[in-house]
This record gives sequence, C-alpha cells and structure tokens, in this order.
Amino acid sequence: MNLWESLRVAWGALASNKLRALLTMLGVIIGVAAVISMVAIGAGAQERVARQFKALGTNLLFVQPGKAKQAGVVGAAGSVPLTEEDAWAIAEVSSVRAVAPETGKDFQVTYANKNTNTRITGTTPEFAAIRNFEVARGRFLIPSDLENGRTVAVLGAAITPILFGEADPLGETVRINKIEFTLVGVLAAKGVAGGENRDDQIIVPLTTAQKRLFGSANLRLISVQAASPEAMDDAALDVTAILRRRHRLAATQSNDFEMRNQADLLSAAEQASGAFTMLLGSVAAVSLLVGGIGIMNIMLVSVSERTHEIGLRKAVGAKRRDILAQFLVEAIVLSMSGGLVGIAAGIGLSQAISDMAGWATLVSHDSILLAFGFSVAIGLFFGLYPARRAALLSPMDALRYE
Repeated sequence: MNLWESLRVAWGALASNKLRALLTMLGVIIGVAAVISMVAIGAGAQERVARQFKALGTNLLFVQPGKAKQAGVVGAAGSVPLTEEDAWAIAEVSSVRAVAPETGKDFQVTYANKNTNTRITGTTPEFAAIRNFEVARGRFLIPSDLENGRTVAVLGAAITPILFGEADPLGETVRINKIEFTLVGVLAAKGVAGGENRDDQIIVPLTTAQKRLFGSANLRLISVQAASPEAMDDAALDVTAILRRRHRLAATQSNDFEMRNQADLLSAAEQASGAFTMLLGSVAAVSLLVGGIGIMNIMLVSVSERTHEIGLRKAVGAKRRDILAQFLVEAIVLSMSGGLVGIAAGIGLSQAISDMAGWATLVSHDSILLAFGFSVAIGLFFGLYPARRAALLSPMDALRYE
C-alpha cells in the first residue's frame, strides 16, 4: 500500500471504534496540553523576572557598604560606610554616565487622620532617570531642593490612594517623623522589581533625609549607570579602583564594599526561572509517556482483534512492510490527532490560567513544536512494537485465528 492508502485504512479503523480512539487520544491530549501550559507558566515567569529587572534601569551597578576584615575575620571591624564623596568621585569616571546615591529608612507617614508605614528614600535628581521612574503628576526633585535642604517629597504610586484616595495630593503636606513635607510630585506605577515594591516609597532630597530624618550622612546604596552596555566591565573595574583608593585599602586587603552587576543578577534570575520552566515541562511530559503507553496498549488490542484481517491481507499479497506501515500509520494518526487537539487545549488552558489566576503566561512557538513533535515521536515509538508484531504474523496462523 502507498501512504494515502495506509492513511485511508487507518482512518477507517479508527472511525469504526470512535470512543476507543478518543479515549486513547485523551492521554496524548492531556500530555500535550500540560506541556504547553506548564512551559507557558514558566516562560511567563521568566519574562516577568526579566521585565522587573529591566524596570530597575539599564546598565546598572549597585554598590553597597560591605564588611571590613580584621585579623582575617569578616565583619570584625564593623560595616564600612559609603558617603556622598564616594558617589561624586565615581561620577567623575569616563565609563560612568550617572550616579545616584541613596539612603533609606521606614517611617510612619501621616496625613489628616490617615497614616501608613513606608520606605523614605533620600536621593538626588539623577535617581529618576537612572532607575527609570516617571512622574505622573507634578515634578521630581531638582538640584535646588538638595542645595537648600527643602522639605519636599515625591509620592510613590502605592502611597497616594492610601493617604489621599481620589484627591489630588500636589501641594498637600504630610508629616514624616514629625516633620512636615510638601508634596511636589506623584510617581507613575512601577510595580515589584528585584523583590521590592517600588511604588511603596516616598522620595525626599538626600540632604534633607540625612540631616532632618536619619541624622547620618552614610549611604545605603549607590546606583551607578555605565556609559553603555559595553562599558559595564570597565565601569566595574573603575568603580572598584576608586573606592579601594578612597578607602585606603592595601593590595592584600579585600574590598570593604559590595558591588552587584544588574546583568549578572538578571542572568542568575533567568537561569533559576529557566530551570523552573524545565522542571514544569518535564513533569508534564510524563503524562505524554503515559499517553504513549495507552497508544501501545490499544494498538496491541487492535492487532489481536484484526488478526484474521491481517491474514487475509497477507494471503492476497500484502508484504510485511505493508502491514507494518498500516499499523504504524494508525498509531501516528492517533498521536498526531491527539497532539493537534492538545495544542488547542494547551493554548486555551494557558489563557484561562492567566485570566483566572492572574499569572503571566507566554505560549511560544517552540513549546508548541516541541510538544507536537514529542507526541508524534511517542506515537511512532509506542506504535512500532504492535505494528512489528502484526507484520510478523504468519498468514496461516492468522487465517486460523478465531
């Protein structure tokens, strides 16, 4: 028989046992749908992580205070602070585009009879551009706010509805640590990035925060933006050299500060979420194997039921390869049909998970091709043994089979 004749016979055999064929395909349908939806969940998580890290800004290095060593013991000499002077020295480097020193602490913020506990971030005007913040209303900090130590503040998007509801907060006054701050701006929503809710904060001038709120000139963080993606490594080396020189560290001493590279953080997060995606896909693929076992089982039953038919075909001249092709095509048709239905079910399930659970899902062409190709391979692999068994039947024994 040619391929077309094999397909026609396969469809006829499956059509004569519709319910059995449907139940056999069900394992493949569930397996393909599970693979596509699970990979979509993992890919969606991976995409969300990448988007969150990119929301932090571009080409960033994060410098934090570290632990000094004394007699070979980390932290024996306490934490070594970073200062504004460190930040401005870093800003002079050619491989660095901009620098934003930051300090922060949680405080109770009150307005009229409402209050909330939130992070107060003291920083400079460069902070908005470096960290990709946009102002929804009003303005951000300006140089004169720092120079004059003004008690002005910019609200995060999550704080506005808590304290003001639908009212316009611009020009209103809030109390932070018993000090009145005039609200000059409201930030656009950013969401969670790097495990931190960036909307749950109030930004004030760095000098005001240091002198009026925190009583310390030490910095919590210095955000350093490299001149370009290609300059990231040079910027890291330059920043390290400057801070070591400013902190008077000998060649044999380790750094008393910590530096994190945004690209490295993103790569580590993507590797973790990629492993999570692979785990979900692998678990879902087990159901495809179960579906393949179901195909082999039903094909063995089909061979037993059609033994007499096989004998007749061989008696009228059918060769082993014809019988092998007939049953192999039947198994592949089962798996392909189940795969196609499973693809539609997987896409629908991914969308349902996104709509109902609020999880980000991302259905890729690669996951669809992988799941469908795997289903066809399952049909070919698990259909081979029943097809070979049918092809090896003796015509005389097959004709005598009752």
